[in-house]
Amino acid sequence: MSRKPSGNDDLSLPKATVTKIITEILQTSPGTTFAKDARDLLIDCCVEFITLISSEANEIAEKEAKKTIATEHIEKALRELGFPEYVQEVLAAAGEHKEVLKGVRDKKANKMDLSGLSEAELLQQQEALFKSATEKYNQGPT
Repeated sequence: MSRKPSGNDDLSLPKATVTKIITEILQTSPGTTFAKDARDLLIDCCVEFITLISSEANEIAEKEAKKTIATEHIEKALRELGFPEYVQEVLAAAGEHKEVLKGVRDKKANKMDLSGLSEAELLQQQEALFKSATEKYNQGPT
């Protein structure tokens, strides 16, 4: 693998999210705190891990002449980098994410159907709203 550290300090994870994960997943005992520098180190490690996996997956995708990194590229990268124990959980999370996206797409598609209006009626309403907004804008402050 030809990956070199980028030195990009802009890459990070939301500290509040990481703190929430730490408290929920690691279930620290009452009275135990997680030091800020330890949290920051954990964030740096996570960013480095994500960079490592995504770089390897990108190389795999490029070798297959693909322009999009797919789930199978991530799976192969995990195996090639010596993290086969993560594959099952990653695939399960990817499946859950796919189902969530499917629900969002279905909801968006059904929104028009549930309106009870034809596409022409919806377009007419949209044009009327645009006309009203334009008139309001052209009147200036009242």
